[in-house]
Amino acid sequence: MKQFEVNFDGLVGPTHNYAGLSYGNVASLNNAKADSSPKQAAKQGLKKMKALSDMGMLQGVLAPQERPDIQTLRRLGFTGTDAQVLEKAARQAPEVFLACCSASSMWTANAATVSPSADTADGRVHFTPANLTNKFHRSLEPEVTGRILKATFANEKYFQHHTHLPDNEHFGDEGAANHTRLCTEYGHAGVELFVYGRQAFDPSKPAPKKYPARQTLEACQAIARLHGLSDEGVVYIQQNPDVIDQGVFHNDVISVGNQNVLFYHEQAFHNTQAALDEIQAKFGEQPVHFIRVDTADVAVQEAVKTYLFNTQIITLPNGEMAIIAPTECQESESVSRYLDRLVTQGTPIKKVHYFDVKQSMRNGGGPACLRLRVALTDQEVDAVNPNTLINDSQFERLNHWIDRHYRDELSFDDLRDPQLLIESRSALDELTQILKLGSVYPFQR
Repeated sequence: MKQFEVNFDGLVGPTHNYAGLSYGNVASLNNAKADSSPKQAAKQGLKKMKALSDMGMLQGVLAPQERPDIQTLRRLGFTGTDAQVLEKAARQAPEVFLACCSASSMWTANAATVSPSADTADGRVHFTPANLTNKFHRSLEPEVTGRILKATFANEKYFQHHTHLPDNEHFGDEGAANHTRLCTEYGHAGVELFVYGRQAFDPSKPAPKKYPARQTLEACQAIARLHGLSDEGVVYIQQNPDVIDQGVFHNDVISVGNQNVLFYHEQAFHNTQAALDEIQAKFGEQPVHFIRVDTADVAVQEAVKTYLFNTQIITLPNGEMAIIAPTECQESESVSRYLDRLVTQGTPIKKVHYFDVKQSMRNGGGPACLRLRVALTDQEVDAVNPNTLINDSQFERLNHWIDRHYRDELSFDDLRDPQLLIESRSALDELTQILKLGSVYPFQR
């Protein structure tokens, strides 16, 4: 039986904008309210998907959320026609309105936590949408995310879907952005690493002082229970509170793993050596390649600015690993120098491929933010909704769809335009037909 890791990237939505909503995310705040290009953003993401498919990787796509979120604005007391709701919200509560226009669902690393069938007690692939309670604009996503995941992975013989955790900060869950998995082969039992920022029920434990710790230990433990993971297959690691306060809002901004490689900054974790020892002990006889980047080589701020660790590490069909990095890494003297040296040091990582995803980077997310990793057997791949997998024809179909429906530029004032809502709904309605998702959006139900 063959095993694969499939990357399901989020398709950037037609209302892609820079609202600067994410306190603790430096790039997001720095570009607040700048004009955006939805068409360019969507094409940059789609081009990356096609490039990985051309490299021989299995590549999927996840649909975006509907924004502006009229349903939430109505729940918050804005009444009238859709146009009146937009006008009232933008005028009376502009901060709330902006939150309901967020483009953040493009980062599907936050969509869910996924455990492959090799790790779970019932032998199915398990999905738990992230509740994203720390940020109001992201807490609007889990319900529709759950519908999209169920429409993509619909076969109950192979896939098990859970409701997101309770909407409370004690169980704050940020999905795969704080979760990675190490294994010898994708289809073999692995070690799932859950990285948390604080213990919600024990405030005496270490925690960041400036920026919020979005992921709790209690959320990690709950997901491990839901997914039927064994104690021997799980390691809980605390993120370094000091590094969170330096703008490292998720673990995938400071470390990333793939198969038998953990690529991390020396400041990434609290009690680092104890965590690494536990990982190796649970991994088994074969060694884990722990690739540490020292502060002397790349400062934390440079790692955040370039998203060195928000890169993807993929295993190519020939067995070699490659890093998928944003062009910001190539443009940084210290980071490009480090990566040039890395591929010659005898680790499994042999190549670096650079991609322009600047529209995403300016909003605070790199290549790894844009994808949800799903390890599947060949039978499970066959059970996935085939319309959500990228091939030449589907790439062309989606590219033409973007050309028909997306604006070249979008300003803050455009978000209150009722015509934009009509355009967006028309685009998403057609997208659900292209991807054969059914009625996943509130306006369709």
